[in-house]
Amino acid sequence: MNYKSKINKKKLLELLYYLELPRTIENRMLNYLRQGKISKWFSGIGQEAISVGATYALKEDDVILPMHRNLGVFTTRDVNLDSLFCQLMGKDGGFTKGRDRSFHFGLPSKNIIGMISHLAAMLPVAAGFGLSSKIKKQKKVILSFTGDGSTSEGDFHEAVNLAAVWELPVIFLIENNGYGLSTPSSEQFKCKKLADKALGYGIKGVTIDGNNILEVYETISNLAKELRAGGGPVIVEANTFRMRGHEEASGTAYIPKSIFAKWAKKDPLSNFKKYLKSSKILTSSIQTDIDNKISKKIDSSFDYALNATKSESIVNTEINDVFKKYDLNIINPTKIGIEKRYVDSISETLKNIMQQNENTLIMGQDISEYGGVFKITENFLKEFGSERVRNTPIIESGVLGASVGLALEGFRPIVEMQFADFVSCGFNQIVNNIAKTHYRWNEALNITIRMPYGGGMSAGPFHSQSPEAWFFHTPGLKIVIPSTPYDAKGLLNASIEDPNPVLYFEHKYMYRSIKGLVPEEYYNIEIGKADIKKIGSDISVITYGMGVHWMLNIADKLEKENISIEIVDLRSLIPWDKDLVKKSISKTNKVLILHEANLTGGVGAEISAYISENCFNLLDAPVMRLGAIDTPIPFSEKLEKEIYLPVNKIEQKIKELLNF
Repeated sequence: MNYKSKINKKKLLELLYYLELPRTIENRMLNYLRQGKISKWFSGIGQEAISVGATYALKEDDVILPMHRNLGVFTTRDVNLDSLFCQLMGKDGGFTKGRDRSFHFGLPSKNIIGMISHLAAMLPVAAGFGLSSKIKKQKKVILSFTGDGSTSEGDFHEAVNLAAVWELPVIFLIENNGYGLSTPSSEQFKCKKLADKALGYGIKGVTIDGNNILEVYETISNLAKELRAGGGPVIVEANTFRMRGHEEASGTAYIPKSIFAKWAKKDPLSNFKKYLKSSKILTSSIQTDIDNKISKKIDSSFDYALNATKSESIVNTEINDVFKKYDLNIINPTKIGIEKRYVDSISETLKNIMQQNENTLIMGQDISEYGGVFKITENFLKEFGSERVRNTPIIESGVLGASVGLALEGFRPIVEMQFADFVSCGFNQIVNNIAKTHYRWNEALNITIRMPYGGGMSAGPFHSQSPEAWFFHTPGLKIVIPSTPYDAKGLLNASIEDPNPVLYFEHKYMYRSIKGLVPEEYYNIEIGKADIKKIGSDISVITYGMGVHWMLNIADKLEKENISIEIVDLRSLIPWDKDLVKKSISKTNKVLILHEANLTGGVGAEISAYISENCFNLLDAPVMRLGAIDTPIPFSEKLEKEIYLPVNKIEQKIKELLNF
């Protein structure tokens, strides 16, 4: 190995200390694993030079997104070892209260943002941090680790491409250890060098010896200078090898012994020591001092963690930590307002929010010059500029992941899904990254995801879905579905004020067909509060979205037959207003739950179950549900309106319930 370097003696010995520290900790952890004192371990032995060299090369305010083999990032950033060891052992005092393991946590005080298990998922988050640095002109560098196997993931492509297009200061550092768990590189990718992938994105790609700590340090140092000077992203492939299994339980039987022998000669720690000794820098007394310093540093922390109690909690604490608590200052309008279309209410509210808060920005496909496919952001670019109204490539996961980085940096990103149907391409970012972050490590994400949804426009099975139930089952997300222009404004204001992630569903059919009075002044509506859209006494219809308008039309018709229907518009699905629903049922004693989405597994099933369990003594008839049939949404207008959607079955269902 070539260790030629201009680094002074002090730094060389510091690098040795930081290189030896994670190795010593790991060896101790492996002993504890054999003793049953820890449950799992992902070893980085043989790869430490990458974590240590890269971290040492960056400034303290640069952001690092490590993976599960990057203990050296945490130790080089001098993370509190008492807390770190408690985290690794699942003890009280760790960073995630026992809710997530190993390095699955964020530590903003150290500018470290931990991983989730889904590989490559944090790379788009790195792009978000890079965009924040660029907008704020901070000259921060963002370094995101990933493995060779995860370069096949879609998030790798979306993140690197997004960073390239936006020229973000991000280093995508690939630790190429030759295996994706047990699958060798020859079965993972065809290119000879992973750094060559950079050519396809129009950016720089560099391949380095990941076991040479000085090469790692100097490469990252030089690249960081380029990025601070305005350079775009770069892919760094660091060739290395892990000397143990993917994790200890998996073993290494699938790896030929000859490969171990080859890489044992390239051990980053022993070779660096040889270099320092041959250069008359490392003496036996200095080595003893380093060993004593490490022992002193880790011994008390291991004792602390081993003696700490296992993480404990109670149900209320766990539930209360899913969302960040905040006090919404309810502001009610003082004037009636003027008549506006649903689409105009949303567009004007967004514009007002953008005007009032410079940390708010909108990202999505075709939202800039084009104004979005529904023209919600038309002329926004002219007023707010391209930094705050950002066209993205055709990506969903990438932009949703980027919104995480932006939110963690204090922005209030609004992400527009061109159609709610397309959110399936970003599903992982929403349900595993965005939804779980506050619960896992107490960091709220103020992200609003706008979702144009719903049928009635003959748009077929990929542009007409009502996918709210996909997310209804996921703790950590709030779901809002306004049915009127008035509610659209009040709930959008509340959604963007909320420090938690909100899915804001906008019905496409309503955009230009529904009108209503909207006050010009600012007001908000508390998320989780339903509304009585029509008072009645014979039956309660619990609904939301387009169901509200179907019911208003039918209620007026049935009123002539002396049938009095109370229409409860949920407005929010998570949380939903149990109290108002119960109050309405206590008056009518009969209930129908109506939604546009297909029936099976829909939101109505959960509401029905709640009513059956908690309001049974109020009922004079079974709870009934009505939704679309269990098929994809057909394209044909006749099929959609007459067969698929439930609108033509509502009147019959109501009379069936009333006659029970």
